[in-house]
Amino acid sequence: MRVLALDVGDRRTGVALSDAMGMIATPLTTIQAGDEYELATAVMALIEEHGAGEVVVGMPLTLAGEMGSQAKRTGHFVRHLRSQTDVPIKTVDERLSTVEATRRMREAGGRRKRAREGIDAAAAAVVLQAYLDSGGGRD
Repeated sequence: MRVLALDVGDRRTGVALSDAMGMIATPLTTIQAGDEYELATAVMALIEEHGAGEVVVGMPLTLAGEMGSQAKRTGHFVRHLRSQTDVPIKTVDERLSTVEATRRMREAGGRRKRAREGIDAAAAAVVLQAYLDSGGGRD
């Protein structure tokens, strides 16, 4: 089963996709949507296009593990997305995923401009790989 992962941000949302076996996460794309309704529409199209059987959304908790303003906005989006689909939507802790994605891209020798353009999708892949490694996404 393919799993789609989202790293929801204020301006951009990174998207990653697993392989059909649910073992390897790959950055897919970045969505630039004006509001949660546009974002949900774009995500629904990706679910359909890739046959995703599950969606994982990174929850940006504070370092203390609390719900800050971004986590509350993400939670609101998750509730909206759940109302639009029967595909299971799960949230996972995504603390420091962007930091980890940036580090990995830098180590891989990525160009600075290209890194900025792909960091959101790479962060979604970090979240998704952690989820898959923990046993999530397997039938």
